[in-house]
Amino acid sequence: MDSVLAYVGIAAALIVVVVIVGVALARRRGAAAPAVPATGVPKPPEPERQLVLAEPEPSDSRELMAVLEVEVPDPAAGRLHRLRARLARSNNAIGHGLLALLSRDTVDAATWDEIEETLLLADLGVGPTAELIATLRSTLQVQGGSASTERVRGVLRAALLELVDPTLDREITTTVPGRPAVIMVVGVNGTGKTTTTGKLARLLVAEGRSVVLGAADTFRAAAADQLQTWGDRVGAAVVRGPEAGDPAAVAFDAVAIGAEAEADTVVIDTAGRLHTKTGLMDELDKVKRVIEKRSPVDEVLLVLDATTGQNGLVQARVFAEVVNVTGIVLTKLDGTARGGIVIAVQRELGVPVKLVGLGEGPDDLAPFDPAEFVDALVAG
Repeated sequence: MDSVLAYVGIAAALIVVVVIVGVALARRRGAAAPAVPATGVPKPPEPERQLVLAEPEPSDSRELMAVLEVEVPDPAAGRLHRLRARLARSNNAIGHGLLALLSRDTVDAATWDEIEETLLLADLGVGPTAELIATLRSTLQVQGGSASTERVRGVLRAALLELVDPTLDREITTTVPGRPAVIMVVGVNGTGKTTTTGKLARLLVAEGRSVVLGAADTFRAAAADQLQTWGDRVGAAVVRGPEAGDPAAVAFDAVAIGAEAEADTVVIDTAGRLHTKTGLMDELDKVKRVIEKRSPVDEVLLVLDATTGQNGLVQARVFAEVVNVTGIVLTKLDGTARGGIVIAVQRELGVPVKLVGLGEGPDDLAPFDPAEFVDALVAG
């Protein structure tokens, strides 16, 4: 009899927990959205997983409610400024290294050779390195003799800012009248592409956008689950399909469902494309063409790992040949002394760096600000 009463008690507790969860979801419109199956026609959302509780205790309901809480991302404005110290520490080769060399009592031919080597090692590229050295030489030698550190810093800042080019349009299209803006995120495996897609969703939510995510990386195990987790944390719906399914179909359905839901932005995470495999690049082209049967693609953001240096430029060239890349996202910029890659990749593709990743935190993706970037490089 006691065992029967115990089972009845457990069942009653389970019912209470389920009711609490149901009420919470009904009241919280911003709560995490379940996955939406990719079928070509919008369907009612289905639960992604079931809650299984062995012996509910009073704390269980509180823990469940905490899981259901939607996070509030950090504001987009000023993110790069807040991360400036981290960026400055990681790029001493360009800033501090050059300041030390240019502030010597005598800047002779050997010093200029050291400056050139420093810039090339920082992945600035041959062309921009030559331009920067020419500018520094002509500007500093007008004064004659040795220059003060502050004078050198000012000249270096102005020359670097010109190379980074503050005139480039770095805005990301996130709203379009009458339909969702469509953003494709592309890049090879290992650059942090899916993580960047999730962080981009947080950035958009922080700006007040409603977001639908498309898990079109169907070839990598757990990629959709990873994106689902990012979406759940900020209340963004995730459209996903079967593992190893057609990524173009998932992308198409994400855009269709985003339009049906009147979302502001649809962000498509594509499979990691190995640039040496032509078939995979053709598949990426197909995804874009299929999306465009439903809606124009407003942005194609190419995710590059800043630590790969010149290899990243090879990747950038190949992607640019397949899809019309509109902007670059540089990840791991805080973990490398190669800050010159910002200048090199812009010069290579003729498109701007629009976002930079400066850490492992969920809100460490920041809109790129040329002045903040250069100030971090030459900070004292």
